[in-house]
This record gives sequence, structure tokens and C-alpha cells, in this order.
Amino acid sequence: MIRLILSRLGQGIITLFVLVTLTFFLVRAMPGSPYTDEKKIPEHTLKRMKAYTGLDQPVPVQYARYLKNVILHQDLGDLIRRDGVKVSEIIGESFPVSLGLGVLSIGIALIIGIPAGVIAAVRKNTALDFSCLAAAMLGICLPSFVIGPLLAVTAGLGLKSLNVAGWSSPSDWILPAITLGLINAAYLARLARGGMLDVLSQDYIRTARAKGASPSRIVIRHALRGGLIPAVAFIGPAFAGMISGSFVIETIFQIPGMGQHFVNAATDREFFLIQGLVLFYGFLIVGANLLADLVQIALNPRLRSA
Repeated sequence: MIRLILSRLGQGIITLFVLVTLTFFLVRAMPGSPYTDEKKIPEHTLKRMKAYTGLDQPVPVQYARYLKNVILHQDLGDLIRRDGVKVSEIIGESFPVSLGLGVLSIGIALIIGIPAGVIAAVRKNTALDFSCLAAAMLGICLPSFVIGPLLAVTAGLGLKSLNVAGWSSPSDWILPAITLGLINAAYLARLARGGMLDVLSQDYIRTARAKGASPSRIVIRHALRGGLIPAVAFIGPAFAGMISGSFVIETIFQIPGMGQHFVNAATDREFFLIQGLVLFYGFLIVGANLLADLVQIALNPRLRSA
């Protein structure tokens, strides 16, 4: 198991290095520059601005300096258009909001998706199974920009206690968390159903039935641990994606999370903000995948010898 964890950590470090490198050179291949504006900037002023941010240096020199600052000083750089504002400050302000939304959303997804998938597998080819599959397919097909406004209009107008914008009170959290949670619950339901069906067809399950084990005991004691492995593998990156924020959800419900900064940084060509957000998002993905691997090892003891 230790070897597996070390292997995953090594792969994660390589992934982050490649991610940083690709992002660094791709953002500099974007048309225009951070100083592109409707009003032309005088040439001597533009030179001083580039010298201040280090963008007057050759790209390889900029790359080496950026890696040095990230690795040795954990410095993600400053915003180009806002003097004195660090990228780490932007992430630090928006991350708690996105983290809260992600935790609530994954909780809703687990509460709805896992039981629905397990019940559908246990009641295979029944009306209950078909209902769960239809609801899951509907959740997968409907995008967030459809579910969000529908919830905002129906629940927000029908229930005066629920707010449809902002992030200042618990009543603001419910609708965006449900929107993100329902979408991921649909995927979890299908994955849990597929995993449970595969496990329920195994020989040891038939042996347990032949010995007279009750259906509930078979599901809880024998099938559940192995059947949930596909869903657990999905939860890791899905949770990281929810934490990083959804620009659509944040726009609909006016949430000051990380998602809005992705689009704004690309629009304003904020090189350092784009790089910092992508690096932070990659770190979340690597960490979430490692945590998902550990949970899979706990559910499947055979992986401990890998």
C-alpha cells in the first residue's frame, strides 16, 4: 500500500509540473496582452509596466523565474492589472466559499445518488429501477444553466425563506448546493447501480444466498463495499471540480467563488491568475484522487498488496 501511495504522489507531482508548464506557455500564446486596452498606452509607460511585472524578459527566463517562485517561495505572483494584489489573496478569499458549496453539493449528491443506485440495482428491471434510471438520465442530460434558473424561479419565488442570490446566510446556500448536487447525484446513481450489479452477479454472492443470508445482509455485508468502488473513483475528481467552483452556478446565484475568476482572468489576460488557478485546481484534483484511492483500498483489501 505504501508503494501505491508513493506511486500516486509521484504521478501527481509529474502531472502538476506538466500542467504548470503547459498553462504557462499556452497563456502566453493567447492573442493580445494583459496591457491591451481601448486607450493606447504610451510606449515608455508600457515598457516600465512590463519591466515591473517581468514580462519584458524572454519567455524561458519568465518560466524559470515562475518555477523558482512557486517551488522555493510558494509565490503565485501578483495581478497584472491590480498593483499589489497577489494571486494567493484572490484564491484565499474565494476558496472558502467554493469549499462550502462543494461540501454541501457532494453531501447532497451522496445522500441522493448512492441510495438510488443501490436500490435500482437491488430492484433490477422493476418499475423502481426504471424510475431511478430515468431520473438519473434526466439529471445527466439537463445542464446546470437549466436546472439552476428553474430552481431559482420555482423554489425561490415559492419559498420566500430561500434566497436566490448571494452567499451571506445559510438560506443562500441551499439552491446552488442542490443544483450542483443533483447533477452529480445522477452520475453517482448510475455508477453505483453498475458497480452493484457487477458485484451481485459474483459467485460469492450466490453462495451467500444459498446459505440463507437475508437480502439486506447480502447487500450491506457482502455487496456494498465492492459495488461502491466505481462511485468512489468518481467522487474524488467530482468533489475537486465542485470545490473549484462552477462559473454557471456562481453567475446564476451570484456566488463569490473561484469559478468566476477563471473566466475573468482569461478575459483580462491575467497570466499569473490563470496559472495560479490552474495550479491550485490541479493540486485539488491530485489530492482528491489520492484520497479516493485510499478509500478504494479500504473498500477493496486486495489493492493493499498492489
